[in-house]
Amino acid sequence: PLAREVAGRAIARGFDEAFDNPERRFFYLPFMHSEELADQERCVALSEASGDDDSVKYAIIHRDIIRDFGRFPHRNAVLGRKSSAEEQRFLDDGGFSG
Repeated sequence: PLAREVAGRAIARGFDEAFDNPERRFFYLPFMHSEELADQERCVALSEASGDDDSVKYAIIHRDIIRDFGRFPHRNAVLGRKSSAEEQRFLDDGGFSG
């Protein structure tokens, strides 16, 4: 939450626009790594506005995982969360390795 707050304030002040891609991505990472769908949508929009096609690609992948599962299944083991059958199938099929 703190990283998202700091990044949000920096973006609101236009600090991200002082950097070219790919450095600009670092302002958006707190949203990309969030398990909140609204943060994921924000990351996609910010990435699209930046014109960074690689960032857009990964923002969409992250967003779709959160949309589908409400969390990142690849974090379950390390966080002590039990994977649902659907999450386990996703992981067994390769899941998200990035």
